[in-house]
Amino acid sequence: MSLSAQVAVQRGSLALDVDVDVADGEVLAVLGPNGAGKSTLLRVLAGLLRADAGRVTVDGEVWDGGNAFLPPHRRRLGMVFQDALLFPHLTVADNVAFGLRTRGERRTAARAAADGWLTRVGLDGLGGRRPAELSGGQAQRAALARALVGEPALLLLDEPLSALDARTRLTVRAELRRHLADFGGSAVLVTHDPVDAMALADSVVVVEEGRVVQAGTPTEVGRRPRTDYVARLVGLSLLPGTGAGRTVRLDGGGEVAVAEEVSGPVFAAVRPESVALYLARPEGSPRNVWPSRLAGAVPHGTTVRCELIGAVPLVADVTATAFAELGLAPGAEVWAAVKASEVAVYAR
Repeated sequence: MSLSAQVAVQRGSLALDVDVDVADGEVLAVLGPNGAGKSTLLRVLAGLLRADAGRVTVDGEVWDGGNAFLPPHRRRLGMVFQDALLFPHLTVADNVAFGLRTRGERRTAARAAADGWLTRVGLDGLGGRRPAELSGGQAQRAALARALVGEPALLLLDEPLSALDARTRLTVRAELRRHLADFGGSAVLVTHDPVDAMALADSVVVVEEGRVVQAGTPTEVGRRPRTDYVARLVGLSLLPGTGAGRTVRLDGGGEVAVAEEVSGPVFAAVRPESVALYLARPEGSPRNVWPSRLAGAVPHGTTVRCELIGAVPLVADVTATAFAELGLAPGAEVWAAVKASEVAVYAR
């Protein structure tokens, strides 16, 4: 493993206790709600905050632990922030070359390396501009070049796409994915966006209240969420309960019919597109039919995402046309139906 970190930090009410391991060439995404400890972890890895306990090693070198502590400028790392944070008084090329110059690299060699990276990130010919003359996407490309030009062992990315508009984000995400695929060291990406994690990361850890609550590949985490936060992140309704035959008795009351025999503590997960809404109790095949009330509705791509409360809390996606035809509005009483075959069940 290039990066091996066991980090324990007490910051106010936050008690962070997280272990992460990232191999060479691997990208780890750290997901979690605000205040979970994601940025605190990144600060420890960067050397901006010393851990109260634990150990951080990169390529076998101790960066933090015991009596050892390497300050940020002596760590072989690159960092990309949410905002590019380029020095406004320097040219773009000098920004990219800055780290090399501070390490004693001659100006000519540092500038040549910077120009090479500017070409690689699609900013060829823009090295003489000031950061204020760049678009948001161009500034983030320059920040990425600055982070990678020194060939770091560890690359840290703190919400690198969140400040970009939707169209620019798509382009920069694709470019970032290409550069991460070529990066030989370890990379840690902090994000709140599951799309970024799915597109960029090889593995994911989910941190809540300072602890890792789930870990795995992006696909594994997305298919089988283990907390309500993760379920909402990937758009699922997560219903904890106890299996009894082909029924799951929910911890919060109510029952869900499932297509397979289950027993013991389980999660039942329902995708929004599997939930059908009716104004009157439907007849026919669905084994799961519950009275519900529409608590809220927001546009979600080409559909309207409806939050339902009742004996079984659910999230449903309906087309805008269906939403209008049903005359739905917050507070509306509806019936929600889900086929048993559309309910995923797995052990808690």
